[in-house]
Amino acid sequence: MTIDRRFLVLGAPFILGACTMRREELAVETPRFDPYYVSMYSAVPGEPHPVPAIDLSQVDERWLRREVPYRGREYPGTIVVDPTARYAYLVMENGRAMRYGVGVGKEEGFNLTGIATIGRKAEWPRWTPTQDMIRREPDRYGPFAGGLAGGPENPLGPRALYLYRGNRDTFYRLHGTTEPWTIGTQVSSGCIRFLNQDIIDLYGRVPVGTTAIVLPSGSSVTS
Repeated sequence: MTIDRRFLVLGAPFILGACTMRREELAVETPRFDPYYVSMYSAVPGEPHPVPAIDLSQVDERWLRREVPYRGREYPGTIVVDPTARYAYLVMENGRAMRYGVGVGKEEGFNLTGIATIGRKAEWPRWTPTQDMIRREPDRYGPFAGGLAGGPENPLGPRALYLYRGNRDTFYRLHGTTEPWTIGTQVSSGCIRFLNQDIIDLYGRVPVGTTAIVLPSGSSVTS
């Protein structure tokens, strides 16, 4: 069988064009996300500073907020942080809990463990690195030794829950983040970081005086 060279010359652009079109079509395809989560993690209106939508392509779905069965013995209203599993739970009635994905201390020694109390709540909190943080990473934290006002660049995000023991601040916080892709990892200097929409949700559910339990490494909640 003989193929007319004119066909090859004239037809080649159409063949190549079809291939190119398919590649372009594939290139513009975007991941499809559950509309429920798109809405949950959309931009938050009515705030003094922007709280943008979460780019869900940066966060594994297992770290997104959801209500789950809970088999722990803690009373409803208790916050339980499970650093091993990278989850925090707000215990609810009837064997249920609201579960949030979190980022935890980059080293086990950085994590608070045991029982504490939410001694203070703050919206758009001021952040000041601890002396230990400055000593460990002076180039990173030294410039902020005087503190950083609340705002979109503040690493605590839009809300913070301050963990106390008695009347003493432990300097550990449950707070938001400017780095949503770090949720589910060991990354912090000991505080527990949440997606901004999640810390806003938790903040609205718990009063000052709420009990918070941070489990030791190796212990885990089954849910």
